[in-house]
Amino acid sequence: MTAHRVSEIVRRDPPLLSPDTPIRRAAAVLVDTGAAAAPVLGDDGALIGILSQKDCFRTVLHATYHRDWTGNAADYMSRDIVAVDIEDGIIRTAEMFLEHPHRVFPVLRSGRVEGLLYRSDVLAFLMRHG
Repeated sequence: MTAHRVSEIVRRDPPLLSPDTPIRRAAAVLVDTGAAAAPVLGDDGALIGILSQKDCFRTVLHATYHRDWTGNAADYMSRDIVAVDIEDGIIRTAEMFLEHPHRVFPVLRSGRVEGLLYRSDVLAFLMRHG
């Protein structure tokens, strides 16, 4: 397989959150956009976390029972970020998906969020080109 790059299959323009986005709104953004996760950006636009649907699950379930929404994206986001670069090879990222339980990785260009790379898109690409 020739050296295909993440840039070929990245999903651009992902939903973006700030750390102070209320968790109810953040969960709604994920549901409304069909995104598995959303990058959380600091005031300077740098990636400081990622909020996944799974990160939202406990608080949404709690709110279902108690009608009490508390917290914001920063309270639930993952700070231990596994990201890929826009120029990384697809084979390398496929191997990363084997090493990590994540379904999606943020994609960076010069340290800034460019989009999201979904495990399902990598698998589909490999099926078409393998």
